[in-house]
Amino acid sequence: MQTKTRTRALPALVLGALMGATAVAALAPAISPAQAHAVQPGGYADLVARVAPAVVYIEVTQKAQAADFNPADMPPGFEEFARRFGMPLPGQPGGPEGQGPQQTGVGTGFVISASGDIVTNNHVVEGADKVTVTLADGTRLQARVIGTDPATDLALIRVEAGHDLAFVEWGDSAALRVGQDVIAIGNPFGLGNTVTAGIVSALGRDINSGPFDNYIQTDAAINRGNSGGPLFDAEGRVVGINTAIFSPTGGSVGIGFAVPAETARTVIADLADDGKVERGWLGVSIQPVTDDIAAAIGIDAAKGALIADVTADTPAAKAGLKRGDIVTAVNGAAVDSPRDLTRLVATAKPGTEVTIAILRAGQPTDIAVKLGQRAEQPA
Repeated sequence: MQTKTRTRALPALVLGALMGATAVAALAPAISPAQAHAVQPGGYADLVARVAPAVVYIEVTQKAQAADFNPADMPPGFEEFARRFGMPLPGQPGGPEGQGPQQTGVGTGFVISASGDIVTNNHVVEGADKVTVTLADGTRLQARVIGTDPATDLALIRVEAGHDLAFVEWGDSAALRVGQDVIAIGNPFGLGNTVTAGIVSALGRDINSGPFDNYIQTDAAINRGNSGGPLFDAEGRVVGINTAIFSPTGGSVGIGFAVPAETARTVIADLADDGKVERGWLGVSIQPVTDDIAAAIGIDAAKGALIADVTADTPAAKAGLKRGDIVTAVNGAAVDSPRDLTRLVATAKPGTEVTIAILRAGQPTDIAVKLGQRAEQPA
């Protein structure tokens, strides 16, 4: 078997779905997860019974790519032998294609509408020629990829079941607290319906996987194949999409990361609209506010995003933002670091007007900016 993984920044940060056969989920009653209640003493059984019907398992297949041909890899004298007897060489018309077996992989997803919209990770369906979804009752359906967003590693796919599907609702990830109970449901290692529980270990994690990192960290067991699966709060609402793990071994060591629902809800709504994500853009270069800068301008804490440069003829320049301004908030949401500013601006729609709170020469002021559209950038 082959595995599809990615490693970024942290040692052994595993992103990817297990490559193998899809397991069929256990039969479950199609009760709307929106009716889920908080966990009662005695465990999560009632909660899981309500939300499990909306969790699906995703199998993807991808055509094998032709292997690159390097003449240096041939045995000594083979090229001359092939020419003498009229045999085509690899890479030539009529020659061996050098293709390996078809690649397959599995992941997890969850239904967010009765009509069949399903959320998963981009890396689960990326490059797939065929996507098959297995519902909780064992029904297998072909899925269509509606849109993907590599920057946040999210994807929206859709199935036509011919009837309403059980679905789950988004929760409020912004209200999460460290220590709060969470439950993950997924398809680890292709085993099928698997439930794990834990707590929120940390919030706002930056694992250097992209410009919009704002992960929920949890100790609920997450393994390969859980990718794209839901992270539920104790009321059965989706607060995160399980996406990555930190692991020296490839298995769970209690450090998993989920994209917050606050981010996913906006991205998925954009993908549902036209299959792509449009992001706001200011047109500035930014850097952290250091302790020395904070002391120099007389502020108590080294928080905010320092504007290092303003590009001409951009929304920022037109609104009057200047080099040296320190951004402290966007539409009332605090900006403690450059990452916060990037995320808050990017999640706003192009063309909308936002209020940016700044410190200029130590004095607070608000500036209204009509955002432009962020150009596509490599993930």
